[in-house]
Amino acid sequence: MTHSRHDAQTTCTADEALARLKAGNARFLAGHARFPTVQKEILANLAKGQRPFATLLGCSDSRVPPELVFDASFGELFVVRVAGNVLGPSIAGTLQYAGVYLHTPLLVVLGHEDCGAVEAAIAERFHGIKHRSRIEILLREIIPALEAVDPALPPEALLEACVEANVRTTLARILASPEWKENAAPRGMKAVGAIYQLSTGEVRFLE
Repeated sequence: MTHSRHDAQTTCTADEALARLKAGNARFLAGHARFPTVQKEILANLAKGQRPFATLLGCSDSRVPPELVFDASFGELFVVRVAGNVLGPSIAGTLQYAGVYLHTPLLVVLGHEDCGAVEAAIAERFHGIKHRSRIEILLREIIPALEAVDPALPPEALLEACVEANVRTTLARILASPEWKENAAPRGMKAVGAIYQLSTGEVRFLE
């Protein structure tokens, strides 16, 4: 992935970007999505460069496609997806690219209910269940987030609490990074956490 001379900064602020995501999710919930099809003229224009208004770090789960969830068209979101919405080195590099070269004003860490990666981390952390080697590497990014969660919670409540803790921990790591403090924050970028509800389609933005 290289920086293109055609790439340009979006004109909206972080707060405006967040409002657009919330409005898009509301249209999605109401069945009034704006982009059932995309005209060829739009695609041809996008080939000249991209100006996404938000970057999303989300889970790879097939039930959580961010562009549909937020009723966003081609070129509007810069999406990074990995199981458990974790922050590994290559993910951090991709997010940095979005901030430095695409100048997206908003970064969203999007988790979702019933996340299988978080569930696997719970099984390992609290029940000693082991997984295959590459999955173990992934779970190492999630398990530290579970330390402050009460393992005595009922299973559904435990998973819900761990999903939120995982989002908050990833968000905290991003905000504490030198890259964010030295480059993103001074430019007015904003980062928020959110949880997608599989059963309803609603996105709950975390305070």
